[in-house]
Amino acid sequence: MTKFLTPEGLKKLEEELAMRKTEMRQKIAEIIKEAKEQGDLSENAEYSEAKRQQSDNERRIMELENDVRTSQVASFSEECNVVQMGSKVKAKCNGDDFDFCIVGSNEADPLGGKISNESPIGQALMGKSAGEKVKVNTPAGEKEYMVLEVA
Repeated sequence: MTKFLTPEGLKKLEEELAMRKTEMRQKIAEIIKEAKEQGDLSENAEYSEAKRQQSDNERRIMELENDVRTSQVASFSEECNVVQMGSKVKAKCNGDDFDFCIVGSNEADPLGGKISNESPIGQALMGKSAGEKVKVNTPAGEKEYMVLEVA
């Protein structure tokens, strides 16, 4: 399944990748060098921890490279008045107003108002315009959202 990203999401991944390849690698290499200078590596906790950090960093670099290479950047048209990737949506449910930004699953941050296009709410909102109602099956039961505004 193709993962979708907004242009901002791709930029964020590329920035993290660059930071991990340069700054983070250099910092970890310095820690390893200092730990090696302390002598016996078999009982050196700092060395073991630095090697673990190095392994974690290299794993994350591989994940980021794969995400950047295989993800598709979703196009966003500001003239379009239906919910699409990158849309900012105002909706109402049970008297409460919600602000959502529709993003790819890699960028989802529900507490920050960024919901995935693959989430139940995101799927239900895709293609809808202001004034439409959608029913969403959530873990808490079925809920009805009224789309107030799409930007």
